[in-house]
Amino acid sequence: MYDIIIIGAGPAGMTASIYARRALKKVLVLEAVSYGGQIINTLDIENYPVESHISGFDFSTKLYNQAVELGAEFIFEKCIKVDKNVSSFEVFTTSSKYQCKSLIIATGADNRKLGLDKEVEFIGKGLSYCATCDGAFYKKRDVAVVGGGNTALEDALYLSNICNKVYLIHRRDEFRGDNSVVDKIKGKTNIDIIYNSNVTKIIGDERLNAIEISNLDGSKKEINVSGLFVAIGKIPENDIFKDIIEIDENGYILASENCHTNIDGIFVAGDNRTKMLRQLVTATSDGAIAATEAIHYLENMKK
Repeated sequence: MYDIIIIGAGPAGMTASIYARRALKKVLVLEAVSYGGQIINTLDIENYPVESHISGFDFSTKLYNQAVELGAEFIFEKCIKVDKNVSSFEVFTTSSKYQCKSLIIATGADNRKLGLDKEVEFIGKGLSYCATCDGAFYKKRDVAVVGGGNTALEDALYLSNICNKVYLIHRRDEFRGDNSVVDKIKGKTNIDIIYNSNVTKIIGDERLNAIEISNLDGSKKEINVSGLFVAIGKIPENDIFKDIIEIDENGYILASENCHTNIDGIFVAGDNRTKMLRQLVTATSDGAIAATEAIHYLENMKK
């Protein structure tokens, strides 16, 4: 019987394990693939306090080693089901079953992909899913943003203050985002809106240097850009929990800033919960908060 089982070994989950072990709780971290989450593929992290430059791999490895040194147990198995008992939880993986008194879900969210050749290959080499993370690498250059929601619009606005020119590419003839943000977009002289179009090809050898855009009328053209920012949504990894905790219409676990879910003893941390900002620093913050709340829950169980 573990005090806390943490599902997911990204920055949120590993931070939670550190806080839980410092409180001398028996902790198990379950991870389907490898520690680090999405951040492990980031070539250079510039916006995390203290570390002005660190690779996602180095950051994740340091976090993992810190958790292990504190005594957190890591098992690399995929969680497939969670059951709630009277005062505990059963967590099923593809090969085992584990029990715990409290649970932290930190499974994260995967970026929705365009589905193009070279897309994964060019991540960090001209292609990004986070303008606030990577925009500074493209100062005074031409870039493109794909998407039609608020995230894409806000990314385009953000990049327009850094980059020479921003192409905003949307597959429809109007945006889904707020009208107030759309008005700001249209007021920017260095944002070029391309409606009714999709990015159909990524062009480059070692790095991305151009994209092919296909219009709904069948015409195609190439645009030279140094960066492509994809903002067509995220896919939270929450499907297996939808029968036990409340999830919103987009698949995110409903939770406030205290990281509580609607089920006592289950907490959530990171990009898979409802929140305004999904960044590395907010993921680690969530991990600390969720672990602290789980510790309080365990202490109250003893009373």
